[in-house]
Amino acid sequence: MSKHLVAIVRYEKPLESVRKAVELSKGLDHLPSKAKVFIKPNIVFWTRVVPFPKWGVITTSRVVEDMVTLLKERGIDDITIGEGMVLGDPKDFETPLHAFEYLGYGILKKRYGVKYLNALERPFKKLDLGGGVTMRFNSDIVNSDFVVDLPVLKCHNQTVVSLGIKNLKGMVDIASRKRAHNMNPGKDLHFWVSKLADKMPPMFTLIDGIYTNERGPGFDGRLHRSNLLIASADVLSADLVGAKVLGHEPEKVSHLVHAATKRKRPHDLSDIEVVGEPLEAVARYHAYDFEYSQTDEGIMPVPMAKQGLKGIFYQKFDLSMCTYCSAINGLVISAIRFAWKGKPWDKVEVLTGKSMTPTPGMKKTILLGKCIYQAHKDNPDIREMIPVKGCPPKTKAMLEALHKAGIEADPGLFENIDKMPGFFMKRFEGKPEYDEAFFQIK
Repeated sequence: MSKHLVAIVRYEKPLESVRKAVELSKGLDHLPSKAKVFIKPNIVFWTRVVPFPKWGVITTSRVVEDMVTLLKERGIDDITIGEGMVLGDPKDFETPLHAFEYLGYGILKKRYGVKYLNALERPFKKLDLGGGVTMRFNSDIVNSDFVVDLPVLKCHNQTVVSLGIKNLKGMVDIASRKRAHNMNPGKDLHFWVSKLADKMPPMFTLIDGIYTNERGPGFDGRLHRSNLLIASADVLSADLVGAKVLGHEPEKVSHLVHAATKRKRPHDLSDIEVVGEPLEAVARYHAYDFEYSQTDEGIMPVPMAKQGLKGIFYQKFDLSMCTYCSAINGLVISAIRFAWKGKPWDKVEVLTGKSMTPTPGMKKTILLGKCIYQAHKDNPDIREMIPVKGCPPKTKAMLEALHKAGIEADPGLFENIDKMPGFFMKRFEGKPEYDEAFFQIK
């Protein structure tokens, strides 16, 4: 039996490096002539307000343009680029348009006739993925003849890695994304994610590792210039190799184990042939998890513990916290840290997600988000409940909840939430290897 082919290529030159990855992996050998092709990059986040770190967060426009060029060389005229990015307001259609234009997709439209779309504005089609999992997928990708999957080589704080399979989560509607975040034994988030590629058209996966991301998927991770491309006509094989390159054994990545089991494949790389660069020569450990600490006060993020905060208990996020609450969780943690003045708070606890339970002895319990509020709105063990009911919670409501708990958070942090990503740019000042030009098309 022939092995699944995966190419590892060092990124060195525009177009030629992507061409080499495609040729070594034979990734477009099964591309139908005159195919309707859908390109799925990873644009996990965007803001129109300030520049923010995109390296290792968003698929480079360099790789997107090179793939379009190679498709055009093969006579493909019907090309659509699509993404359903995470937004505070799903009806915000201006931010995705701003992202597409900034990233140069408008130039690709003028130059090659490429279309681009916001998946959240388009129709969805309900698909039964088996095992009790149904999701509504963007109809454009489902009805295409061929998919080019362009994830970033990154780690993820819930799924360990976010690569080709996980990248397809941007193609399902918001309700499906939220349902996927659960803690049901055997059918949790990992199980749902593992099925995202099951009903896709024929697909080529090219993992963009020009920049890589520790503790992703966002701009608050640790970003590296790694200059790698990983390519395969088989998405699971690309992901298994990608996990190893990031320093994680595939059998420790639950959604990859689920996907391999369903396909009756081994969880290791024993049925994969790696060509190009030796895997051992490019692998580098990337941490995926945000560390929490058990102190005399209880569990809290390590930065809180090091700062010496007292009277606050902040349980670690779990798989049931969806992307939308995750996006604001960091803001709340930052606001609490900045509000610390050395005086202990009065046994305040913050609960998130869907599955956390209150800690005995807490005097004030903030329920951050609609899901955790619904789970505990009638819980007699909560002495003073401070609910933030939104989905996702509104910034004003979060600020009011902290103030009610006696935490005098700075209103400016919440009023200027769109500007916060810009603060992370300071990490990259004076570092020419972090080049914004990778996200522009001339």
